[in-house]
Amino acid sequence: MKRIVLIPALAWPLAASAQLPDDLLEQAVQAGEQLAREHLPADLLDQYEWPSPETWTEFWTGLTQTLETGSLDDLAWLKPAAESAIEMLRMVPEGASYADWLQQRMDYFDMAEALVREVPAPGQPPPPPPPARRGELKTPPRPKPAPPPPAVQQRRMESARSTSKWETKLSGRPAPARAAALAPRLKDIFRAEGVPPELIWLAEVESSFNPEARSPVGAAGLFQFMPATAQRFGLSVKPKDERLAPEKSAGAAAKYLRYLHGMFHSWPLAFAAYNAGEGRVGKLLKSAPARTFEAIQDRLPTETQMYVPKVLATIKLRERVDLSAPASSKSP
Repeated sequence: MKRIVLIPALAWPLAASAQLPDDLLEQAVQAGEQLAREHLPADLLDQYEWPSPETWTEFWTGLTQTLETGSLDDLAWLKPAAESAIEMLRMVPEGASYADWLQQRMDYFDMAEALVREVPAPGQPPPPPPPARRGELKTPPRPKPAPPPPAVQQRRMESARSTSKWETKLSGRPAPARAAALAPRLKDIFRAEGVPPELIWLAEVESSFNPEARSPVGAAGLFQFMPATAQRFGLSVKPKDERLAPEKSAGAAAKYLRYLHGMFHSWPLAFAAYNAGEGRVGKLLKSAPARTFEAIQDRLPTETQMYVPKVLATIKLRERVDLSAPASSKSP
């Protein structure tokens, strides 16, 4: 009998490098076994295969690659596996740091799934409904379908990049619980650096306001600094990781955002550079040539194309401030 895996191996080429610490991988594997024992009849347990550390590594690698270059169809198909990963990560003490990072990325999977249904490809059946989250074991992935026609892909991505679409999606969502205590302190730091205090809500999009949040590629803290960028803006990562200190991380984030806005003179472009890298954004603007996010958005990573409108919508939801204009009155 073919055995079924909880977190499936992904069916397309994997090029990114992403891995959780070995001890957390082992805890996650054990959590998966416990989850199945709680929710599966005993006579079915021998039909299932527990996710190994290698399977977790493959999952994280596929996830980061899909956020970089995948289509909305790819994101929609990955959603059930990402839901299961969050559930298992929250079952182990150290997993919350990664679960809070992944929880924010679930918005991209949700948006992709909704748009694949709203704008179906001609002649293709709609995707099956997602399985129930808790206790649901995932079968190995189906073969990748043929890509939808360019016109369909374009319509989907136009919606995915729509700030108003993101405002609708996020409407009514409560702020993360940690924000109540952290936001006033972080706003003072941003003001002192000459940056609009409303930009502290970048921490919601990056980390769910968890100061200890970590990504599988090595970013950490409220504002998800990679080690090199953290050091560039005054944070040490050894022997003590200052990325995990809220005030110090906020000071570095404010400096970096001020620098990016000074380079691009646009908050949407600054947010794109924060997510995708200033070098990449700068090269795209130069090669276009262009001066706006909209002019280069279709050549940015899939995640970045949704990240920018999500950040703008989050700031508008929390502060009633619109930073979408290229030359905002809120510029430093």
